[in-house]
Amino acid sequence: MRTSPKALVALGALLLGPALVQCKKAEAPAAPVSAPSAPAKAAAPSPPAPEGVSDVVKARRPQGGEYLGLYLVDKKVGYLFTDLGLIPDRADRVRALSELHFKANVGSRLSERVHREERIYEAHPGGRLVAFTIEQRGDGGTQTLVGTITPSGVSVVRKRPGLADETVSLPPTAEVVEDADPARVALLRQGNLSGHMLDGTDLGTYPYQVTVQPTEQRLISGVQVKLGKAVMISEKEKVPVTTYLTEDGQVLEMEYGQTMKARAEPEAVAKRLDLVEVFGLTRVVLPKPLPESAKTIPGQVTLVMENLPPQFQQDSNRQKYQAEADGRVRVTVSARAPDAQKLKPRPLKDPEGGKNLETSIIIESDNPTIRNLADQLAAPHKDAYAAAQAISSWVATNLKKDYGASADRATDVLRQKKGDCTEHSLLTVSLLRAAGIPARRVDGVIYMVNQDGVPALYWHEWVEAFVGEWTQMDPTFDQVVADATHFGVGFEGNAEITPLIGTLKVVEVK
Repeated sequence: MRTSPKALVALGALLLGPALVQCKKAEAPAAPVSAPSAPAKAAAPSPPAPEGVSDVVKARRPQGGEYLGLYLVDKKVGYLFTDLGLIPDRADRVRALSELHFKANVGSRLSERVHREERIYEAHPGGRLVAFTIEQRGDGGTQTLVGTITPSGVSVVRKRPGLADETVSLPPTAEVVEDADPARVALLRQGNLSGHMLDGTDLGTYPYQVTVQPTEQRLISGVQVKLGKAVMISEKEKVPVTTYLTEDGQVLEMEYGQTMKARAEPEAVAKRLDLVEVFGLTRVVLPKPLPESAKTIPGQVTLVMENLPPQFQQDSNRQKYQAEADGRVRVTVSARAPDAQKLKPRPLKDPEGGKNLETSIIIESDNPTIRNLADQLAAPHKDAYAAAQAISSWVATNLKKDYGASADRATDVLRQKKGDCTEHSLLTVSLLRAAGIPARRVDGVIYMVNQDGVPALYWHEWVEAFVGEWTQMDPTFDQVVADATHFGVGFEGNAEITPLIGTLKVVEVK
């Protein structure tokens, strides 16, 4: 199902920003939502597909689409709707629809996000993506992206209320019709599948792999049901998405790592949402407060953690890992200013090959307004670190801290001049890259004690810049050196943090 990556990204958008609730009263979490004991009643199966069409059309699926409730740590935070089929009176075209709704309390504010996509493909095997319409509403702003595939690439018209339309030209995409529902295609063929997907948020094209697993038996309403099982991993999200499919072609459940699930539900049930308080649900409670030494520069703190998978245990100049008994890991987080002997003038080459200097539809570091401001802020400083400090401090000073005012594009952040940690980090990275300084966003957790008095780590986002060596800064809290209360787990993607939500534990603070 195409919706799987977007569910992860939207979850990240809801979670990255909680640090702005400092000193706000924590609310009691909503009551648990019971998961359905059986799949929603399937609609009549789709009619037989004509000859010469892709396997994605031949695969069995409920006619009229599917609704799935979306659960985070067993609390309902949204729902999905998907449908796919031949366009009426156009046997040579396939339309794939997907719609994602998120709704949750974020501190004292209600946060909502809707992401809807319609994609048109050629219907024959390997048929090209022809056009798409992507609509976004709520947190992140309201916009419509209308894409057309051209001989030279992808032409996208961006429409926003009250603003002139913009046209963006993108490289060609390798997405084909089978990529509209790769899990069903792989299960139909009973073989592994690889392909590419044009992402609905940054419009980049990313490869993915689907692996077919042995069938499973589940007891549903007293009846043993055989389920097909396929696991998809996208290069962008890097989170396994497991799909369980009944023999009549209905999705029973989808698992996004260990934290989030989508469960088949009737439409009325799927749309019935309880208001979950995300901060209290997803924070990592500490056994005791962090020492004051974690808040100084230089500073340091040691945490003993459980349920931190090996892929997150990568030593860096800030974080060192040491395995302990029973699967625990000792993490030492250190914070210091960059070594003055290693500082370099700008512009700098990216030590990772250039990706940390790239522009995109989100970063927009080649936008004239972004470039002009970056030049203005960085002009007095040849030293890259001094320029980075000036940029980070400007963002901290000029953006109003408002976690109810989200934006998914750097130019939108600059225009509205408000937002939570994601907006602060996005604009800072955009300005740094425009100034010739390699930079990226860091996803992780930050230490806070809310009004309920519980010391905890809350999901947050900040910035890392290469100024001769990598250094981290937090423009949300105006820290030109992010202190040791920041524990990073990933870069840029948002989605890769999801396996840790609700599972990561800190059992000792030193």
